[in-house]
Amino acid sequence: MATLYSGGKIFDGEKPLDGHAVLEEGGRIKRLAPVGEFAGFAGPRVDTTGGTLLPGLIDCHVHSLSGAEGNPGLVQDRMTTAQIAVRGMEFMRATLDGGITAVRECGGKDYIEFALRDAFNAGRFLGPTMRCAGRLICMTGGHGNRTGRIADGVDEVIKAVREQIHAGSDLVKIMATGGVMTPGVNPEDAHYSAEEMRAGIAEATRFHKTTASHAQGTEGILNAVRGGVTSIEHGIFMTDEAIGEMRTRGTWLVPTLAALVHILRGADAGDASIPPYVIEKSRRMAERHVQSVKMYYEAGCKIAMGTDAGTPYNRHGDNALELEFMCDIGISNRDSMFFATASAADLMRLADHGRIREGHVADLLVVDGDPLADITRASRKQNHRLVIKRGAAARDNRAAAADALRIAAQ
Repeated sequence: MATLYSGGKIFDGEKPLDGHAVLEEGGRIKRLAPVGEFAGFAGPRVDTTGGTLLPGLIDCHVHSLSGAEGNPGLVQDRMTTAQIAVRGMEFMRATLDGGITAVRECGGKDYIEFALRDAFNAGRFLGPTMRCAGRLICMTGGHGNRTGRIADGVDEVIKAVREQIHAGSDLVKIMATGGVMTPGVNPEDAHYSAEEMRAGIAEATRFHKTTASHAQGTEGILNAVRGGVTSIEHGIFMTDEAIGEMRTRGTWLVPTLAALVHILRGADAGDASIPPYVIEKSRRMAERHVQSVKMYYEAGCKIAMGTDAGTPYNRHGDNALELEFMCDIGISNRDSMFFATASAADLMRLADHGRIREGHVADLLVVDGDPLADITRASRKQNHRLVIKRGAAARDNRAAAADALRIAAQ
């Protein structure tokens, strides 16, 4: 049965539309047209008056099995495989409830997350569409070595990439530099050599996989970009040279501003469970991270939203706060929403997601007010009226939203 969404504003993933309505049928968008075209429609309606209809948001960097504790790895190591899987299902359902209808999993554990992906993508359980990297690939002692596939040298890196493809990965993630959450490594240091990065990326590309690289230091960013990587994750120590090469090659940046924001908020709140080395590195890099993302944005390069959800205090379900963090550093409301919808879908090769277009999957979000004027309408889940996954209501907050509006009017 068809359902009509009408009455309010629409942001189609690229631009606002006034005076339009959306007809959904069978989990897809059947028609997007001026509202007058639907004058005789007699089926179910969703009244979006006073609100905005937009595509479901997309998070291009999550860790679905990590629980956002002060030390997520330590907690995970104490759990059984079954416990990790069940908790991951809960995390991904919370993510969907928070308005995120698709995610890119950038490093799980022992391919447990593949079971989540397959169940959600087949519609057996209600959750976000998932794309998974499988085991991240890192050097001996490198960032992510607790759960990653350790590989050294060109031949071994190529073999590690082939293992991820054989296991069923949708993309391949290669660690170009050190990182915050691994003890004894410096985020500024390049880990893989340019030759190793180039070989791994080329092998993944040869088998039609996109690639992502955890890359924080400048040399590692350049190694990954020159190797042909699809996206740079974090990009903390960006330079004009790196930005120029990324622009030329069409490389995406997935900023994950939320990661350092939440670590430092937890530290400032006095949480002793966050390892001191994590806090030290986060404080050292936070300002530089903001500068790099602003530089990249002002250069007009490609950005897709990602949060690193699952890292300390970076909770699944609060992913949409990344919109707010982007706007806080000078990204426009429109662009932050574009990065979280259409651009993110393009990065993930989700050709029928991320835009309100005829024939596209009906993954939708209805929010109170106009997020183009006030980004918190989209970034804060208490302002979400409806989360729609393939045409079905995943979260219906309309009654609470109506009560809030009535109280505000009194």
